[in-house]
Amino acid sequence: MTTTKSMNVRGEKLALEEWGNLIESLHDEKTDTALFNIDDKDDREYDAIFLGGGAGGRFGSAYLRAMGGRQLIIERWPFLGGSCPHNACVPHHVFSDCAAELMLQRTFGGTLWFPPMEGVVTSIREVVDLFRRGRTGPHAMMNYQSKEQLDLEYILNAPGRIVDPHTVDVAGRRFTAKNLVLGLGARPQALDIPGSGLKGVYSNVSLVETLDYEPSDTVVVIGGSKTAVEYGAFFSATGRRTILVVRSECLKLIPDAEIRGYVLDRMKEQGVEIWEGSEALRIEDDGEGRVQAVVVRTPDGEKRIETDFVFTALGEIPNSEMPAQALGVEVGPRNEIIVNSRLQTSVPNVYAIGDLIGAPMEMFKARKSGMYAARNIMGFEAHYEPKDFPDFLHTHYEVSWLGLSEAEARVRHRNVVIIKMPPDNPNGLNAALPASDRTMLYAMAKPHMSGYQKLVIDGDSRRVLGAHHVGYGAKDAFQYLNVLVKQGLTVDDLGEMDELFLNPTHFIQLSRLRSGRKHLVDL
Repeated sequence: MTTTKSMNVRGEKLALEEWGNLIESLHDEKTDTALFNIDDKDDREYDAIFLGGGAGGRFGSAYLRAMGGRQLIIERWPFLGGSCPHNACVPHHVFSDCAAELMLQRTFGGTLWFPPMEGVVTSIREVVDLFRRGRTGPHAMMNYQSKEQLDLEYILNAPGRIVDPHTVDVAGRRFTAKNLVLGLGARPQALDIPGSGLKGVYSNVSLVETLDYEPSDTVVVIGGSKTAVEYGAFFSATGRRTILVVRSECLKLIPDAEIRGYVLDRMKEQGVEIWEGSEALRIEDDGEGRVQAVVVRTPDGEKRIETDFVFTALGEIPNSEMPAQALGVEVGPRNEIIVNSRLQTSVPNVYAIGDLIGAPMEMFKARKSGMYAARNIMGFEAHYEPKDFPDFLHTHYEVSWLGLSEAEARVRHRNVVIIKMPPDNPNGLNAALPASDRTMLYAMAKPHMSGYQKLVIDGDSRRVLGAHHVGYGAKDAFQYLNVLVKQGLTVDDLGEMDELFLNPTHFIQLSRLRSGRKHLVDL
């Protein structure tokens, strides 16, 4: 075992600011001092070692601890919480906020109180630097909360090495437990074409860690799913020509065709170029190791795009190599560790959670899989398979959905009723509806930009089958709406609810307009 420097924080009552300063010094200086928060007075055997302190490891540990067990988190970074606050979901929300704000300013530039925005290119680097400075706060909060409020034991800023299904070496010490929970996360899928290693080629991770220049006026984004679109919308909103190079269809994960069409139309209206059926062939070097251009095969032949900035978003690869080699756990075709519904791997007493077990690579799945693994470790048979969950993404808007699309519903049900806004009408997009939070100016002056929403209903049972929304502020409601839909929510139930008007989703009031009818019809 390799011995490293260590710091015992168990007896320290660090304030949030002190945690922040400590995290910054360890991370920025790449210091190998391990932070030990071990309860040496507790002589019980650990019920589980959580290798990885991201969302799954932290929430699984908290649940196991709440059930009376003893746990230990081992994390290579000097903070808990994993990639989400560091270089994944939190920066994406920062950039999406910027995209929404910039779309508003560009739409109304030179009117009301908005300054003229024509020809204005705003900084990408300044927003990245802002995020870097601000991300320490969430890190500090998670370290503080986990130690002082959740009473979790952890070792940070030190990678663990698996010895066997019960043993992990870290920072010169050896720890054993009844069970091992693997929560090692995932990494961005690398672009594999000539020139992909040049300076100026970024993933969501390397962007926030290494960007040190201001990109030029053209951006190439390779990919067409969530991350590609979310970052691409931000790059476009800064005033740069932004081209999405998409091998198949852009945003094909959005299940409803009308919703997808509305989203893509608004992206294109904002200037995003979407090259579907296209593939990046090579990235050209400027002679000094930097990106100079991208050559793309399109349905119309090869095209060369001059740029010094390429963003890649090709999905994620689970970090399964170490446990596969050390333990021989079964690994699937996409590098994911195979688990059963109890989160157990092919090796007894070894569990795997979060992104390590493959799609969907979402925060709720990481946290819930950690929780369910903890239940099983503590002797309660608990099964978890992520399915029938709500989903969302950002463009310049927030897009949320759950359940069935209209087309899917029509395949499964003979009498499908649709309630939506704006209405089916030759000028429906100019109806100034829906109108609500963050869209009121659009509704008054650019009504086709005020959003789109749809409720899919089984006309026979009156049950809600699906819900879809483009706008702002609905994502939170979809978390709870999904539970109600699973429990059999009907159009009549919605009509009985009390709306907070103007509400981001108009589902309650629109349902009330139809719920009095014995035989439901579209609205």
